[in-house]
Amino acid sequence: MAEAAWSTDTGEAVYRSRDPVRNLRLRVHLQRITSSNYLHYQPAAQPGKDLIDLATFRPHPTASGHRPDEDEEEEAVIGWQEKLFSQFEVDLYQNEAACQSPLDHQYRQEILKLEDSDGRKNRRIFTYTDSDRFTNLEEHCQKMTTAASEMPSFLVERMANVRRRRQDRRGMLGYKKYEHVLCTLKVDSNGVITVKPDFTGLKGPYRIETEGEKPELWKYTIDNVSSLAQPEEEEREQRVFKDLCGRHREYLSSLVGTDFEATVPGALRLFVNGEVVSAQGYEYDNLYVHFFVELPTTNWSSPAFQQLSGITQTCATKSLGMDKVAYFSYPFTFEASFLHEDESAGALPEWPVLYCEVRSLDFWQRYRVEGYGAVVLPATPGAHTLRVSTWRPLELGTVAELRRFFIGGSLELEDLSYVRIPGTFKGERLSRFGLRTETTGSVTFRLHCLQQSRAFMESSSLRKRMRSVLDRLEGFSQQSSIHNVLEAFRRARRRMQEARESLPQDLVSPSGAMVR
Repeated sequence: MAEAAWSTDTGEAVYRSRDPVRNLRLRVHLQRITSSNYLHYQPAAQPGKDLIDLATFRPHPTASGHRPDEDEEEEAVIGWQEKLFSQFEVDLYQNEAACQSPLDHQYRQEILKLEDSDGRKNRRIFTYTDSDRFTNLEEHCQKMTTAASEMPSFLVERMANVRRRRQDRRGMLGYKKYEHVLCTLKVDSNGVITVKPDFTGLKGPYRIETEGEKPELWKYTIDNVSSLAQPEEEEREQRVFKDLCGRHREYLSSLVGTDFEATVPGALRLFVNGEVVSAQGYEYDNLYVHFFVELPTTNWSSPAFQQLSGITQTCATKSLGMDKVAYFSYPFTFEASFLHEDESAGALPEWPVLYCEVRSLDFWQRYRVEGYGAVVLPATPGAHTLRVSTWRPLELGTVAELRRFFIGGSLELEDLSYVRIPGTFKGERLSRFGLRTETTGSVTFRLHCLQQSRAFMESSSLRKRMRSVLDRLEGFSQQSSIHNVLEAFRRARRRMQEARESLPQDLVSPSGAMVR
């Protein structure tokens, strides 16, 4: 029967097992293909000699220290972290002067016990465990990606130097140039087993070609010969595993709680996990942001312990294109509840508003207001990225700008809600006549909104009623956006009117249009 072809796939194989790794057993079978060294080596005859010296065919030592005239086939069954000594290690550790570490002395005692008994069973096949001073030199040249033009990072190069130094400190432990790694086995705490190369199975054997003056060809196979668990052992392991899972569930329940907190009928709970991402486009450096959430006075509430405001750290800016950007990455979270009580169709619910104030701090600890802004929180759940444009009050005159530059300080709003429509305002029209402002930069927020309500799972009139409330909330958000656009048009029209009034009368026609 023809032998199977060689297996050239020497990559890693990953397995996962819940069994203890101490039950793992590998069988390695090693066999020489070439009958002897001199079949592949024909030394040239020296001048003056008709016969070749027999010393030329002196057997070459193998990795384990044996001569090739011994048996040409070997098989070993190896367990996890099982130590099989090579002949060189046996000769080395028998000399007490060569033992330097506690591990060396432990190996010496084990070798002496082996010598007192029948001796070691292995010949060529030996192992290195996790405690041995062994480093696979192939590791430092492995690539981390599949890119053909991969350049090793600084950390990879430094770690490669560490591995090479460890290998150099290893000394003359074995004939390093004759050693060949047959198999590498790695196990982590999650039960993931990595085998390189993979178990042979139905594939062909792996091959090894030794180098030197007398090359040899070897083949070897790797098989998993771990014993199958008995039905009694499997049943016992299943009971232990179920008991462990039950205890873990109890532990998680003790952390989270067994009762799921539900909302009252007709209520909507809003959870927001937000982040102050960045601020850009401002005049001065070393920025920080003060923000707070204003809840509408009607039907909205928050827990007593809830903090609805925050302040970021001071952050230096960096150039990004034409702008200077300060990256905060400041997280915040809050919770609020909406209770729908007004059943009239004309009642339009309001939505919480997020206000922000940007300030700068210079080397002399002088503060300056860089801008105010506000935005309505999204009425739909999910992830949202909001960019809030800001402005600041402007004081006309050169003296005011010099004071802002040299002394610090500037015009400030006593009530930050004045950026939008203050919650305390009860009139029909809010006039900002005479307030001069200057457009500054913008602040970026990233919000993850979560909404909880029984209306999302109940199929009753309450769900329809709550659905109409949510639709109106979304409509309120759209109405707010339209209101902002109309407000911008009103401001532009008012500025044009002011500019027209400041022109001489001879440049204005009776109809109010400017003329040349």
